[in-house]
Amino acid sequence: MAHTLVNPDGLHDPVPFGYSHTAAVPGGSDLVLVAGQYGSGPDGEVVSADFAAQVRQAFRNVGVALAAHGLDLGHVVRLRTYVVHHDVSRLGPIAAAVREAWGEAPPPQTLIGVASLAAPDVLFEVEALAVRP
Repeated sequence: MAHTLVNPDGLHDPVPFGYSHTAAVPGGSDLVLVAGQYGSGPDGEVVSADFAAQVRQAFRNVGVALAAHGLDLGHVVRLRTYVVHHDVSRLGPIAAAVREAWGEAPPPQTLIGVASLAAPDVLFEVEALAVRP
């Protein structure tokens, strides 16, 4: 791992919710920015109307984008997620997908509720910031 995750005493344990509070990146590292990925297949079409399926596919797509740079999900130091018509019921599928991808070491993540995204059938989108040591 090219970065250090810290969840300081005095703040709640965020890991069960699918994120960490902070990540420190060592100097001299290269940053790789991944544009918003949604639950699409290689043809650009949404793979499912199911929210959880879109979340899982979006994270897989982040992995594909990172692989083009010789990186994997373990290099991600920050996520920014966008959820259409967010409510508490959406947190479970997101946390489950993050746990599947990052285990007990999830990157910091900000969740932003939005009215819509680029296409009407897109329910979730994720941007990633990764570091190459």
